[in-house]
Amino acid sequence: MGDDPPVHDSLDGQVALVTGATRGIGARIAAALADRGATVYAGARDTDDVTAPAQRPVELDVTEEAEIAAAVDRIDDEAGRLDVLVNNAGVFHRSGPLHEMSTADLDHTLDVNLRGPVLVTRHALPLLLDTDGPRVVTMSSGLGRFTRGRMGGDYPAYRLSKVGVGGLTAYLDAEYGGRGLLANAADPGWVRTDMGGSGAPRTPEEGADTAVWLSRFRPGAPAGRLWKDRDPVDW
Repeated sequence: MGDDPPVHDSLDGQVALVTGATRGIGARIAAALADRGATVYAGARDTDDVTAPAQRPVELDVTEEAEIAAAVDRIDDEAGRLDVLVNNAGVFHRSGPLHEMSTADLDHTLDVNLRGPVLVTRHALPLLLDTDGPRVVTMSSGLGRFTRGRMGGDYPAYRLSKVGVGGLTAYLDAEYGGRGLLANAADPGWVRTDMGGSGAPRTPEEGADTAVWLSRFRPGAPAGRLWKDRDPVDW
């Protein structure tokens, strides 16, 4: 894509919030940001699941707005800033085509994968916009890339939730990019996690790499895009 985007080599002094940080890709993102020097708040439904000593566990079920508000308030009280938000928490219900999908699966998927990132971002924005070059990174998927006939196949609830993530990313860029916010989405590929299954070709570290890289973007870096393997791709 030409010149490499400008990135922070060190995140010393910066603060990050990662949702769904207890396992899989989210755990790798949180660990990598902490390794770069960030103060990492690891969002978890059960804070006992956060065992990394360098991370600060924070109770955060993205379907519960009161917990979202409390988590952001705690970050404000303790750290006084937020530089990076990674919307990673997600669910995947296996189903056939739309006429076979249950309404319960639809509601739960949209609640976690789309409503969750919208609400977490909404509550985090005042802190984010008070810093220089804040970043919002939201996990997307190749199953949510809707151009050129890509949407055929099963898993409609998951696909549609990730299409919504693209809309959220584009909205954040258009609405807040002029105030310095860098909003991007990451496609991790098919990863060996509880969600992706044991047959997936990628490791969690490989799945986390692009999201971590986007979390390091400096002011002037591209925004409002979907990225895979550190390259921009079509929605």
